[in-house]
Amino acid sequence: MSRMQSMRSPVAVAVLAVLAAMSTIQFGASLAKGLFPVLGAQGTTALRLGFATLILLAFWRPWRRKLTRRDVLAVGVYGAALGGMNLTFYLALERIPLGIAVAIEFTGPLAVALLSTRRPIDFVWALLAVAGILLILPLSEASQPLDPVGVVWALAAGACWALYILFGQRAGAAVHGGTATSLGMATAALLVMPFGVAHAGEGLLNVSLWPAALGVAVLSSALPYSLEMIALKELPTRTFGILMSLEPAIAAVSGLVILGEQLALVQWVAIGCVILASAGSAATARKSVPAPDAVS
Repeated sequence: MSRMQSMRSPVAVAVLAVLAAMSTIQFGASLAKGLFPVLGAQGTTALRLGFATLILLAFWRPWRRKLTRRDVLAVGVYGAALGGMNLTFYLALERIPLGIAVAIEFTGPLAVALLSTRRPIDFVWALLAVAGILLILPLSEASQPLDPVGVVWALAAGACWALYILFGQRAGAAVHGGTATSLGMATAALLVMPFGVAHAGEGLLNVSLWPAALGVAVLSSALPYSLEMIALKELPTRTFGILMSLEPAIAAVSGLVILGEQLALVQWVAIGCVILASAGSAATARKSVPAPDAVS
């Protein structure tokens, strides 16, 4: 097979789709951070989820499907986890660098993967992840300065991400995936909107900010979801999970290039530990565990 044919293979396209999805998510996060001075994390999250809801509702048209009370409950809980994950991540991003926030948040899905097994090798990945987080946290005078409130919000985002994975599986099993995603996003928007209104008030009605907010919604939700759907059709879950492990590094590079966020050497090492732990966990997984969508 020629090099050109190899590059056009479905697997190569899927890999590029995953990398593109992660890149657009982090570019969207960088764009969102530019709205914080005007809208705050709460207002930015509200606008992002609001626009993402409109896009997904128009595309999936979930009203065409009849839902039972159990279906509504499953989607509602999933949406609550989604809203909490988005809000707490942006609250963290308001205080700490993008790469650090993503690395800390990544402990959520990593914990889900590690807690599903008891093999010795998985304890190695757990220790590596813990080492990475300890290097990030400002626990000693030698550590790099880091806003502790931002760290707490990032840990909360990680916990919400773990819940998002668990409840997302249930919602996806109960109803059509597109229906679950669109209605879950709508639920998230409804739950977060009061926080956005309370913090940003009339700023949410500033039409000049809507194009940027719409861009965040597309880059952080609609576009990466579509790219990941393409990738998941061609890639095994394990391979997808390994590729997703690169997200903290992509976030750190995005923060450096777009936002000018400089990280110390120890922080890059910490991010590397989290990446190795996540990639190792995905590579040595016995059974296919659904890889987390990067919706932050």
